[in-house]
Amino acid sequence: MNKKRVVVGLSGGVDSSVTAYLLKEQGYEVIGLFMKNWHDDSVTISDECPWLDDSNDAMLVADKLNIPFQTVDLSEEYKERIVDYMFNEYERGRTPNPDVLCNREIKFDVFMKIALSLGADYVATGHYCRKGEIEKEGKKIYQLLAGKDKNKDQSYFLCQLSQEQLAKTLFPIGELQKSEVRKIAAEQELVTAGKKDSQGLCFIGKVRLPDFLQQKLQPKNGDIVEISSEDSIYQSVENNFSSKQEELVVLSEKYSYQPDLGKKVGSHNGAHYFTKGQRKGLAVGGTPEPLFVIETDVKNNIIYTGQGKNHPGLLRKGLFIANDEIHWVREDLQLQNDESLEVSARIRYRQPLEKATLYKTENGLYVIFENAQTAITEGQFVAWYQDEELLGSGVIS
Repeated sequence: MNKKRVVVGLSGGVDSSVTAYLLKEQGYEVIGLFMKNWHDDSVTISDECPWLDDSNDAMLVADKLNIPFQTVDLSEEYKERIVDYMFNEYERGRTPNPDVLCNREIKFDVFMKIALSLGADYVATGHYCRKGEIEKEGKKIYQLLAGKDKNKDQSYFLCQLSQEQLAKTLFPIGELQKSEVRKIAAEQELVTAGKKDSQGLCFIGKVRLPDFLQQKLQPKNGDIVEISSEDSIYQSVENNFSSKQEELVVLSEKYSYQPDLGKKVGSHNGAHYFTKGQRKGLAVGGTPEPLFVIETDVKNNIIYTGQGKNHPGLLRKGLFIANDEIHWVREDLQLQNDESLEVSARIRYRQPLEKATLYKTENGLYVIFENAQTAITEGQFVAWYQDEELLGSGVIS
């Protein structure tokens, strides 16, 4: 019987190294591919994550495992699909998630197409998540399941994958704990066994975000305005809504601020460099509690802030996703207009899952949480689950 061929995205880290080893042990024909993505030395803290060292480590692992290895240069696609998208989102006052995009646009699209052109049956990555398979009405359906290591579960980063992509993907380390992965790497004497986990933008390395953004988005001075938590804008709306739709809109609406609502407490060099919930980088002292960004107005170049992490300007119970930004991994469970679904959801990686209800309306999808959430940020992804399964996701409007 012909061996199934798997192309592994070898990143030069311990997770993908052990992925390649396990697949070889399972009898697959394994090929290692290293992705070189867009790289700009002027903004990368180069000695912390040089791609050259990573590609070298990936090559040494392939050599040790005796599998073919090559490097593919995806800089152009990466710059076009991720970097330019990021600049564009920041310019609009939104905060993108490059890791989710990198998986959707690069690893499981551009990279997958290259792998399939090499005759691969599957692509494998070192993500801490699992793939399930069920039959429904005679049709095979793939499930995206959380990784067994609760501390490392990376299903959130894969929340934009499709059935077609999942069909061709393997996640060999999804059943393992990180400690077990390191142990296997050490036993096999893989050069990456003790290597620190990489930080920073997917495949670019550690980046100074303001420096990165300043390449394209010009600095311009503006005011930092502090809004009091006692302001009348936060007086709770009476719960006498005339319709469900009105309630959904009110719960997911963000506050609208004007400079005269608060007092100027400092200045900044560009509202588009800041994101909701941010505390560092404001350089305003002398307040009883630290200041947090509660809103950025990129049009008028104003940052609104509030004292303390429980400032009402940071808290909201609902969010909205426009129709064209809703994505169902489980297409068969997609909600139709006026339908609702109880789920658990998270609005950022590593956030514990929170109880929520999805409501589908004509103009989009509302996600209403049982408890108010901190710093719901436009441009980020919300992902929803039932038990261990990620059902879908969307970009917060």
